[in-house]
Amino acid sequence: MKYARLTKEQLDSLQQEFINFLATQTITAQEWQTIKQEQPKVAEQELDVFSDLVWEGALSQAKFLENLSPKLLFLFKLEAQQMSLISVKVVLEGIDITTKEGYSWLQKNYATDDVEFYTATKEYTEDKNLDIFKLIQQGAAITKGDLYGFFQEI
Repeated sequence: MKYARLTKEQLDSLQQEFINFLATQTITAQEWQTIKQEQPKVAEQELDVFSDLVWEGALSQAKFLENLSPKLLFLFKLEAQQMSLISVKVVLEGIDITTKEGYSWLQKNYATDDVEFYTATKEYTEDKNLDIFKLIQQGAAITKGDLYGFFQEI
């Protein structure tokens, strides 16, 4: 398995896609039930393959990531050959931008000396999607890039 198995909730939400996946392998619903009961390792392998396919599709389509912590905001733009980073750091004590109040404070005070900005770029390794997946495992979420666009303008 290249990425991670989808959670039960994720698999439930992709039930029709999983049925289609099984159908491409000419596995009927009844055969799937038999496989789960009599060959649980084969069933696990099928879930792993499906999970990797879903992850591969999602990672290939991702354009932006965000990772928010109490004092830091990491905004990634996922380009063809590299990723660009805008990092926003709150240096004022007592502000937690993961809270509604702290985030509101950041929106009003981003241009003050209490907030620092950093930018960087990094080329992908030989596996772009795995690089993106590692960021997701560290807490990043796929987004539409609104915050990246906002801070890029600054």
